[in-house]
Amino acid sequence: MTTPPPALLIAGHGTRDEAGAEAFRDFVRELGRRHPELPVAGGFIELSPPPLGDAVTDLVERGVRRFAAVPLMLVSAGHAKGDIPAALSREKERHPGISYTYGRPLGPHPALLSVLERRLDEALGGPGSPEERADVTVLLVGRGSTDPDANAEVHKAARLLWEGRGYAGVETAFVSLAAPDVPSGLDRCRKLGARRIVVLPYFLFTGILPDRVKEQTGAWTAAHPETEVLSAEVIGPEPELLDLVMERYREAVRGDLRMNCDSCVYRIALPGFEDKVGQPQQPHFHPDDDGHHHHHGHPHGGHAHAH
Repeated sequence: MTTPPPALLIAGHGTRDEAGAEAFRDFVRELGRRHPELPVAGGFIELSPPPLGDAVTDLVERGVRRFAAVPLMLVSAGHAKGDIPAALSREKERHPGISYTYGRPLGPHPALLSVLERRLDEALGGPGSPEERADVTVLLVGRGSTDPDANAEVHKAARLLWEGRGYAGVETAFVSLAAPDVPSGLDRCRKLGARRIVVLPYFLFTGILPDRVKEQTGAWTAAHPETEVLSAEVIGPEPELLDLVMERYREAVRGDLRMNCDSCVYRIALPGFEDKVGQPQQPHFHPDDDGHHHHHGHPHGGHAHAH
């Protein structure tokens, strides 16, 4: 008898924006349609239903005993490093007999960089000539985190997006928790001599924060009418994203994670963040998780990489 492959569990961040939450749920459903050989489920850490625990329960009720969890996140911040592994540890206690492997976040994968380039072309009305691209400065705007490692990954994505594509430059800003913010990022682009600026949100789906990026961009543009500023769209549920999630799933199943711990704030004493080294991780509170008050999720001093 052939052993069935592990199921696929997608872990999302969550948003108060219903359209963004539904985009995630549609994405999970599309993965299931594309891969009928796999049980597929998805849930959120916070803000949106269904909670991750319900997604695990759904898989268990479908007879699943092994699954690979993939965080549908662009960078390794607190949710990917701590909240999701802690939540999965709790679910293992709730459902004795299950086992899982944990995949890595999506990162600045070449496939996603190609989608970002496509979003830039759409905002500009076409790919343009090399001369036209040389007049374009891109401001890549990430979510922002209190984890310097996560913020550094956004800078890495910006550099990789700039390499070989002929833009005047690709600068970085954040919409929350980290500097520079969007107006400061636009100020920097202007001071560097930008002729045309495209603000590119580094987000998978629509939501409150991508909307905030557009609002802040609009306010800055109104105050600086001499500078042409365009807004690009989020990455969205593109085929490249669907394929990348499956790539991360296969990595997790093989145990080939290749995660980078060199600058992880939970392992390395970075200046100003020394108190986070070895910090216990607990499941994130989810308002729709009926089991959160059971206290199954005891602290563990580990880190996503240990899973």
